[in-house]
Amino acid sequence: MALQGKEREAFEKKLEAYVGIEIGIEEATKGPIDPSTIRQWCEALGDELPIYTDPAAAADSIHGAIVAPPTMLQALILPGMEMAVGEDDPRNKQRELHRLFDAEGMTGVVATNCEQGFSRYLKLGDELQAVTTIESISEQKATALGIGYFINTRTVFQDQNGEEVAWMIFRVLKFEAAEQPQAAPSDSTGAPAKPTRIRPTMGHDNQFWWEGIERGELLIQKCGSCGELRHPPRPMCPSCQSKEWESIVSSGQGTVYSHVTIHYPEVPGYDYPASVAVVDLEEGTRFVSNVVGCEPDEVHVGMKVQVSIEEMDPDFKMALFRPAK
Repeated sequence: MALQGKEREAFEKKLEAYVGIEIGIEEATKGPIDPSTIRQWCEALGDELPIYTDPAAAADSIHGAIVAPPTMLQALILPGMEMAVGEDDPRNKQRELHRLFDAEGMTGVVATNCEQGFSRYLKLGDELQAVTTIESISEQKATALGIGYFINTRTVFQDQNGEEVAWMIFRVLKFEAAEQPQAAPSDSTGAPAKPTRIRPTMGHDNQFWWEGIERGELLIQKCGSCGELRHPPRPMCPSCQSKEWESIVSSGQGTVYSHVTIHYPEVPGYDYPASVAVVDLEEGTRFVSNVVGCEPDEVHVGMKVQVSIEEMDPDFKMALFRPAK
């Protein structure tokens, strides 16, 4: 329920005290940036730009030596498991602010957008520290998710000499979830209907792919100019920038490249534990989906799998993978 009148004024007066202050938690790299850290990032993201990993190519570039991808900036200072411990740190003004919202019933939080700016490339040997400030808090907003407030934080990244190398503005919405309609009873006993999976957003760029799934086909988009295959579907070829494309039907045969087993949080409508794998399809593209038909601990890197298009909910099919026979 939206705050009204003097209650709202009093609450927003408390919020004003947080605008412009540092959150009190400094984050920093654990040591100098080294080639292995950059290489691991590039391998995980599939970034093959040689100035990041090839000393000879980097030496011939305008940089003169290996540099780090700007997009890995935040990953360099994330504290890993310490992040969860830091939630209860009394110095953490950001968490303190969020508790104010929680007390008013605005317990929901969702990231809405992120902006970044870079002053220079990071080089081997650089060390980073990041200081985050609560930059602004919006007035009360009515959104599709519910009534809430947008919070902007600004993080400034500095090198070992105290010089700013980059900045990041991160926005979240703290909100009280809008009341959802009750599910219709599933039978005469009045038992609620089983929750269904979250439906994908279908637009101009991916509708053809879901229509293929409905027909029992796993499609791969193919550039109409250079012939490169790509997934997920998108309007332009990343290699030649052509907007011409067609699609081919995949055999569905592939090999598990990497995998993870998800136990928590349990989202209604999904089965747990859930094995999720990145699969190298034999056509040369990768695909992410669940591996079913075996125990989670049986899934392994190099495992041969075959796509299986199955009905997950009434009128909704998905491409899953099963162990190849």
